[in-house]
Amino acid sequence: MRRTSKLSAALHILMHLAERDAPVTSEVLAKANQTHPVVIRQTLAGLRDKGYVRSEKGHGGGWTLACDMASVTLHDIHTALGSPSLLAISEPSEATGCLVEQAVNASLHQAFQAAESLLLAHFGQVSLAMLSADIHARSAARGGSAHHLEHAHRA
Repeated sequence: MRRTSKLSAALHILMHLAERDAPVTSEVLAKANQTHPVVIRQTLAGLRDKGYVRSEKGHGGGWTLACDMASVTLHDIHTALGSPSLLAISEPSEATGCLVEQAVNASLHQAFQAAESLLLAHFGQVSLAMLSADIHARSAARGGSAHHLEHAHRA
């Protein structure tokens, strides 16, 4: 099952930026992320506003990381993206007169809140640097190098 989210897309983009010493265009990032450059720009806009990335216009311009990867967590990125929903299961409507449905909804709401709290706590413990180190370890295990990471998702 393939799961996608605003957070996973943003982290994918950030990890590609982490591997580059020069600015990367939205077009290059879009190709690596199999999406449209507009999606890249929209995703990175909130991160730019928080100071995690910067963009340079003109020839030789593009996106670069603007943060210390060791001090930025997945939770920070999630917050910068506007705290999008973490769970694909939507909560049921609260506007019901049925007591059974109200009880079920209350139980589900508690479970969703507990799961989200657990996820956010974990996100607060994982830095971008830790994520990058994991990517490098996986690449090394495949016999690859940092220069081949942009193609690692295809292998």
